[in-house]
This record gives sequence, structure tokens and C-alpha cells, in this order.
Amino acid sequence: MFRFRVLFLGLILIGGCGDAGSPVLRAQRPLHLEDHLAAATVVGSEVPAGIPQVAWRFDEPQPDWRPARPIGAQLGSVEPVQTDDALALPLTAEHRADGPRLIGAIYVDLPDWALEDWAYVEIRARTRDRMNAIGLGFNYTEEDPVLGVLPFQSRGEWSRLVTDGTVQTYRLSLDAPRVGRWEGTWTQLAIWFNSQPDVEEVTLDILSVRVIAREAEFAGSRAGLRMEERDNAHRRTLYTHTPGRLDYQVKVPEAGRLDLGLGVLRGNAPVTFAITAQRKGREAETLLAETYADPNRWAQRSVDLSHLAGQTVTLTLEADAERAGTVALWAAPTLSGARTTDKPNVVFYIIDGAAADLMSVYGYNRRTTPNLERLAAEGAVFEHAYSNSSWTKVSTPSFMTSLQHSVLGGYRTNADPLPEQAVTMAQYLHADGYQTAVFTANPFAGMMSSLHRGVDALRESWSGLPWFRSDNNSVSSVFLHGSFWRWRETYPAEPYWVHFQTTDVHWPWRPATPFAGLFISPELRERYYAWERQLQETGGVWWAADPDSTAFAETGISPIAYFEARRRLYDETMAHQDHQIGQLVERLKAAGEWEHTVLVVASDHSQWSALLRDPFSPHWGPILRSSVSRIPLIIVWPDRIAGGQRFRQPVSMIDMLPTILDLAGLPMPEVMQGQSLAPLLLGEEGWEPRPVILDQFYADPQTGELSGFIEVIDGRWGASLLIGHPPAPRPRIRPEGRPAPLLICDLWNDPDCWHSLHEERPDLVERYTEFLEAQFEAHQVLAQLFTPGGEVSLTPAQLETLRSLGYIQ
Repeated sequence: MFRFRVLFLGLILIGGCGDAGSPVLRAQRPLHLEDHLAAATVVGSEVPAGIPQVAWRFDEPQPDWRPARPIGAQLGSVEPVQTDDALALPLTAEHRADGPRLIGAIYVDLPDWALEDWAYVEIRARTRDRMNAIGLGFNYTEEDPVLGVLPFQSRGEWSRLVTDGTVQTYRLSLDAPRVGRWEGTWTQLAIWFNSQPDVEEVTLDILSVRVIAREAEFAGSRAGLRMEERDNAHRRTLYTHTPGRLDYQVKVPEAGRLDLGLGVLRGNAPVTFAITAQRKGREAETLLAETYADPNRWAQRSVDLSHLAGQTVTLTLEADAERAGTVALWAAPTLSGARTTDKPNVVFYIIDGAAADLMSVYGYNRRTTPNLERLAAEGAVFEHAYSNSSWTKVSTPSFMTSLQHSVLGGYRTNADPLPEQAVTMAQYLHADGYQTAVFTANPFAGMMSSLHRGVDALRESWSGLPWFRSDNNSVSSVFLHGSFWRWRETYPAEPYWVHFQTTDVHWPWRPATPFAGLFISPELRERYYAWERQLQETGGVWWAADPDSTAFAETGISPIAYFEARRRLYDETMAHQDHQIGQLVERLKAAGEWEHTVLVVASDHSQWSALLRDPFSPHWGPILRSSVSRIPLIIVWPDRIAGGQRFRQPVSMIDMLPTILDLAGLPMPEVMQGQSLAPLLLGEEGWEPRPVILDQFYADPQTGELSGFIEVIDGRWGASLLIGHPPAPRPRIRPEGRPAPLLICDLWNDPDCWHSLHEERPDLVERYTEFLEAQFEAHQVLAQLFTPGGEVSLTPAQLETLRSLGYIQ
């Protein structure tokens, strides 16, 4: 079920030689200067000596770390316990503060550091208990503590804790707003932590603490590439050290321009940026010169090169500062000109949690998607498209690489990175000169899954402010579309590839005006929210039905009424999402970009929690159920893909990478498990129907052994094979109560697999057991090409967004 092709990631835009012997870069399509360091001459930019590196590992005793003595006799200080690999910090009833939470802290003396020299504190920790948060404190005091009972002069950034027993790395910024200030040096670092309300005993294990100097992450080379964030926007960033410069030999295209952001690390160390162009035999021409000192924002600039069109010049990026070694940041420096390619723009639009069964474009009885119906008339609709897994963290990396989840190593933690050998859709398009951007309201579709690779600009929040998190994910598309258009204003070159992943239809549903009230009355809406609070208080359902719950009986809430209200709210959010897509298309048309743009509208999984009418659906049901994995897939390319086409053949999201590469005229990946749908779309030969494979696995943290599900949709039949014993609560469709390891469903008559035919059809059991075992074995062989990545550090913003979406408690 996979094939091998030639991988194409060459530097196709380099050719010829300039006067200095350096290769000449030609911007036939947008030219990403940060990708061509090998073609640049680096002058100066020496890495400063003596950048401090400070870390404590708690697999051995660290006596300098001591418990903080709380203010007030009613509280005891935590008593640390040294274990084989961590410092265990138990909290009991004697650590309860005035409120309902348990609280404790440890701290270490510092050698009179200057806080402005440091950027982050990274804490590796784990817990399986009902912990709440972890945060920073600064400088011991016995008077007027800002934390109420903890004796520190200032409180810094904090983060929610992940409580599934896995080791997580929490990155806490030292630039975050602090409560309380002090004059002078930084003398103590504290780590505080607390529990959820009304618990009697919890334990947090701390494995290591690392304090990272501002320049430390740039000390690896004289010039390099990093993903940097300013003002809630991540950019693919070239860095140098002052004083220093980069010289590129470039041939300037027609209507040439250089777009880039300027950034600094320190507010107390301004950087003077300069961009010059020098033609042979002439003086260098200064195109930009300014001093910049705001460490929290990008200074976006556009440099006009049109008067140099057709000429080969030495383009120089130069930075200087009073403090030698100061880091200068050049965000996504992109040389471009007039559009000269016939390659299409690609808008890859993922509606997170979109259920095809609840969209009028697929025959649903409420008019939830009138704009998509109109788009369907201009392009192609796939009637039976399926996600490759049941939730975002495992499905999105798979369809972005055309590799099944088990091949990528399975799920270990929420912060699993992709294996380095797995190449993403963005990387393929970026290597061909596309400008690339990701706008997502779900962090699982961004940095936490390594989906920033090959991306010029990334935004993984629907908020406009870095310190603010909206709890209404139902309007995420408004913010993400706004971010997209701001990006296009600052980087107007074509072609471009953009990945949207909105959460408008993701729980919790808070429909926006004017769609609020379209399908549900205000009275029923408020009643539903009250029901939801009651069910949560009884430990019952919160966003998905739990068949084992007694909450409905205990509260007297009608499950039929509850799920009908839930569906109506979902339908209103879908109507809002559909409207926003319609507005996006209209603006693309007004901008003159629509005629050469491929639009793909799809989803990462269906919406089981909105489709259920009652809590008694079979929870052993497989991923291939229509309510779990049947998704929308609509593809439009004006004048290239015939309108009004509707395909009934089953296809998979795993086909998206080869399809988009094929439509963009790029070679297929070296390794892929999907197949291009382009022949179907364009009315050409070369596509053959084949079974759809679904795959979702969980890796044992110690052994790496996989357990989970591998499934197939093969015409009329669906088959699901359980391998090992996946841990609750992943997948949410749990294996408890599953009547047999191999389930068989008649998808023509039972698309949601309410009844398995494993007893009635032993012939099918034998056939599909053999087939799926062979598939899993092939996946394991292919997985040997990919090495699972290490840990990714989690930011408070990412964790808070995941909490608001219901992924963590």
C-alpha cells in the first residue's frame, strides 16, 4: 500500500556564477534567502564566547534546590524525595492554602544574575495525579509575598500541567509579564506547583531544570536558521551575530522586491540593520537602514528592487550593535518579482472535526453549507472520503506526510515531533519556491507536531494578542483569515501554499451572530449549557458520550434532548464556518488570485460527539465508522477541474500530499502511502481504486511497542483489527467491551457499525485478519526508515489552547 518515488528537494533556483565566484540566485519563483546560506558569503558574524549554559538534572541529588518555607504557620513546606530519575515533590493536606488547592515550591540561589540576560526556563516534569499548574517565582522574601503564601517577590509565567504520566517539557518565558518587581539582580529562581481543587494527595516529579541564556540557542553557528516567534507569529528566521553581514549574488527579477521582518533579542541592545545592493563597478546602494530595539514584535519591511530588474547584484544583509555578538534576526527574507509561473496557489483548508454527515453539500437536511454547495458546482466532491485516524494529533501529521500513523512511530505524548526523515507538504512546496504559511487554532496542527517545517509564517492561535486566549473557538476562522490577509499584504508574491485548520465546529460550541439562533432557540441553548455543567459536575459526559456513564440517570437529563441540542449548536457553527469560507473565496476573486488557485476543503476527522443522538452507541465501534472518519473533501481549480463532479469511490486523507504535489506539477515523494487523485480530478488515466487503510497506534513509553487499530474500508466491507491493548482514554473509542479482535461491518447497510458480522461471516474474518496483519507488518517494515523524534517543549499558550478545546483537563 505504499510506493517509492524520487525525492525532489533540490535547490532549483541556483545556477551560474557571479563576480565573486558565488553562485547566482535567480528568483524565477519566490526565493527564500534563508534556505541559501551555502550560497552566501558570511563576513564577521562571530559567535561570542562565554555564553552561559546552566542546567540541573535530578537523576542525581541537587542539594542546592530547597523547599520554600510558606508564609503562615498553617502550611508545611514540601519534603522532596529523591528517586532514580527525578525529584518527587509530594503535596498532602498540610499544603492546602486558603483556597481548595494544595501548593508547594522549591528554589535555588543564583549568583546574582541579570534577568535580562536570560530567555527561558525549561522544566521537564511528569505526574499522573490531579495537578493543576507549574510556574516561576523570583527572589526570596519574607515580607509582602506576591503569591500569597509563597515567599517570593515576583511571580512569572505559568503553565497547565499534563497529567497523563508522560514526561513533558514546559518552556516558560522570562519575558512574560510578571506580578511584582524588584530592583537589582536576580538572586533566586523558584518553581511553584499546585493541585486541582479538593484533592488530598498529589505528587509532581521534576526530572530537570534548564535556564537558557538569550544567545544560547544561536550559538551553534555564525549564521543559521530557526523558527522564531514575535507578537504571536512564528517566522522562518535567518540569524546573524553583530557585527556581521551576508552577501548574496542575485539576479533581480522584474518588479523585484525583498520582503522580510527585522527582529532583536534584547530591548537594551538595539541592532542597526542595513540592506545594500552593489552592481559591478559601482558604489553600493543603501536600500534600507534603521535601528530597531523591540524584542516583542517583528518590524515588517519591503525593499523595492524594481529599478535593478534584470541585473546581477551583490545583495547584502548587514547588522551591527554596540554590544558585539548581539543577535540580529531576519524573518523570512524573500526575494520575488512579477508572477511568471503557471503553478497554482494552494489553499489547503481543514475544518477541524467536520462531519460530512452534517453538511448539506452531502445531503444533510439542514442548510448548513450553502457556500460549499456553490463551490461544489465549480469543482469535485468526493462522496466517501475518510480521515486516516480519529483525532487531530494523529491524523494531521499523517496526511501532511502521506505516512500512516504507525509508520511515524505512534502516539507517545501530545508533543511528539515528526521523525526527521518524514517530509511534510510544506517542505515539498517550500523547496519548489512556494511561499508557505500555516494558520491554525489547534496546536496539534502546528509546532507541537513539527508541522512548522518548511513554513515561512505560522500562527497557531485565533487570538490577536499573545497574552489573551479566547474561549470561543467557534469564531477561529475570522481571526485566521485576517492573519492570512495580513500575511498576503506583507508577502504578496505567488505561488503560495497555505494550510488553514480552523476550530469553528470543534467543541465547545459557541455559535456567533448572525448564526446563533438559526437552528436552536435561546432557551434551549441556555438549557443545554446548564445540562453540560450538570453532567460535568457528576463526572459524566463533557464533549463526547460515555456509554458507561450514569450521569444522565443521576441528573434526570434526557440524552435524546441533550444530543439534539448539541447537534443544533454544531450545525450553527458549521453555518458560520461555511459563510467564512464563502467570504474567503470572494476575496480571493477580488484579489485576482482565484483563477490560479487550487482550493481543497477537507477535515482531519468527523464529529462523533455531535452526531450521536444518545449515549448508547457501541463504544467498541471502529475508527472507520461514518461518524468518526467520514469527512468532506471538495477540490476546486477554476478552468482546470471540471465543475459538478461527484466521485463515489472511497478515498483517504492520506492521498492529499501526492494529490497536491501532482496538481502543482511536482514529483512524487520518495516514500508515500497515498495515491494522487489528480487523474480522477482531471479526467485522465492513472488512478485505480484500492482499499482505504485507517491506522491509529499508541507507543509504550518504555518499550516503544505499538498497540492500537488497523482498519480497512474495502467496498461494501469494513474491517477493524485490534493489536495489543490501547490505553484509555486514547482512542476515545475504547477497546473495552469489544466483542472480538477482528470486527466486520456491512458499510452499505450499517455505516456506523452498530453490529459486527464476525460471528455470521467467519470467511470475512479470515480474509481480513490475514489482510490487516500483512498491512501492519508492512507498516512496521516501512517504519524502520523513520526514527521517532525526541521531546518538544510546550508553551503555556499551546497548553491553554488544548485545554480550551477539551484535549487536556
